[in-house]
This record gives sequence, C-alpha cells and structure tokens, in this order.
Amino acid sequence: MTTQTHHPDIEIYIKNAEHADIVKWLSQRFDTFTSLGNKGVLHTWRASYQGHTFKVAIHERALGKSWSSVWFQSDKTPWPVDLDCAREAAKTLNLQVRCIASGWQEGDNPDEWWKLENGTEEKIEWKTD
Repeated sequence: MTTQTHHPDIEIYIKNAEHADIVKWLSQRFDTFTSLGNKGVLHTWRASYQGHTFKVAIHERALGKSWSSVWFQSDKTPWPVDLDCAREAAKTLNLQVRCIASGWQEGDNPDEWWKLENGTEEKIEWKTD
C-alpha cells in the first residue's frame, strides 16, 4: 500500500458549526470565494487559490443535526490531505472537526477517522451511516 501525498479532494466534518462562520473562514482563506447558490441546506461556492478555481460544497446537517460537511472538489487546495484542512478548521473555528484517516485507498478502514478538538488529535472508529 502506497501513501498518497496529495488527496484528489478534501472533505471535513465540523460539529455544531454556524454556516456563516465557515463562510467567513473560507472567505479569508481563499483568493476569492463566491456563492453559486443553495438548495436548502446544501450551499455551493466557487473558490480560487493560487490561480486554480474549484467548487466547494457546504452541507449543513450532513450527518444528523450536528455535523456540517465541507467538500473541496479539487486537489489544488491549500492542504495536501484532509487532516491538514481539519487541523486548520479546528483551530480557526475552535470546534470539533473530523476527517477520514486516509485518502480512501483500497484496503483502508472506512470507519477510521481523525477527531480533532481543543488542540488534540486522535484516531477513532466513526460509523457514519
């Protein structure tokens, strides 16, 4: 099994996040961050970073009432892997953030996740369905 150095996309889950707080963080993080509209609790954005443009989907209440998903649909983000993004989100938003422990490679445990909260990181089993 080889280790990926850059994930093809990035997805994190943020607990008890206000949509406006996520948007504020991302608006400050990217060169541009423009709304493409929303369908209920699914918000689509166009972000640009270092000359690359890509979509970002923010899904409020993606898992239950507590978890928002933020999906960066590109490998041209500021973060090589999901964990790097999760670290920044947890620190900036001061909330619990989770991300998959690997890059979805063959043979990986799909229930193994990183849990980041209050400056700590731990691998956990998180069954999302």
